Amino acid sequence: MRNKRMFVLMLVFIVFVAVMGFSIRERKNLSWPENFILDSSAFVQQWIYRPAGYVAGLFKDLSNLRNVYEENEILRKTAAEYARASITYNRIEEDNARLKEELKFTQRQKELDNYQYIIAQVVAASNDPYNTTIRINLGSKDGIKPNMAVVTDKGLVGLTSRVDPFFSSVMPITDLDVNAPDTKAIAATVLGKENNSFGMIESYDKDTGKLTMSKIAENDPLAKGDTVITSGLGNVFPKGIVIGTVDSRQVGDFGLTNTATITPAADFDHLTDVFVVKVPESGADGQ
Repeated sequence: MRNKRMFVLMLVFIVFVAVMGFSIRERKNLSWPENFILDSSAFVQQWIYRPAGYVAGLFKDLSNLRNVYEENEILRKTAAEYARASITYNRIEEDNARLKEELKFTQRQKELDNYQYIIAQVVAASNDPYNTTIRINLGSKDGIKPNMAVVTDKGLVGLTSRVDPFFSSVMPITDLDVNAPDTKAIAATVLGKENNSFGMIESYDKDTGKLTMSKIAENDPLAKGDTVITSGLGNVFPKGIVIGTVDSRQVGDFGLTNTATITPAADFDHLTDVFVVKVPESGADGQ
């Protein structure tokens, strides 16, 4: 009796090993019981997986719905602010035009701020700290002249320093050096405080990547976070071009005026497209 049990046990073990070996070997086709089990399990899984996916997607959609609601709220506020700003702008523009007519502005004076922005591609930019000239693919044949401001959509880049027939060189504001004889300091003011703020941007620190604004009066309202723009004084840089943001303000070397550290708005590391600012000709007085 005992031998019979041992025989049955060994037979079951051998069948088990054979089935395992048959199952784990590499086969191209499955047996019909295996196919039946797989198909059945897949059929059952689809009834579990799809509802689970719908439920998970529902929670995700509800979460996104809240984000969309918040974004819509922001867009509504932005649209309302834009509408109010447009109305204010149109009213100021109409008042401005009316005042110019009443003051008998000449045609040249009326068009003085109507700058033309000519797009140009940067064809070369030197990384040499002692020669950071930028080359653009516009020249005298395109109406480019020396000392025309060059900007990006973010802010001031520099001035055209040399103009050839088809290409021009641009001296970036990162080359500003108060001790260099050919440096053209930038007369600057603060956006929104144009009548009360003034300073000169004369140098750039290559170590910190910051501009220095000097000759700021002690009672000047310039403060950290302000946007610095060109004032237009000096007739070199057109007014209203963004230069950068005020990082800090400190008392100057002699204690009579203040200086400010400015972070340039333009990104000089990835210049591809720039705009040359063409101002109306001062002699074209078409009254």
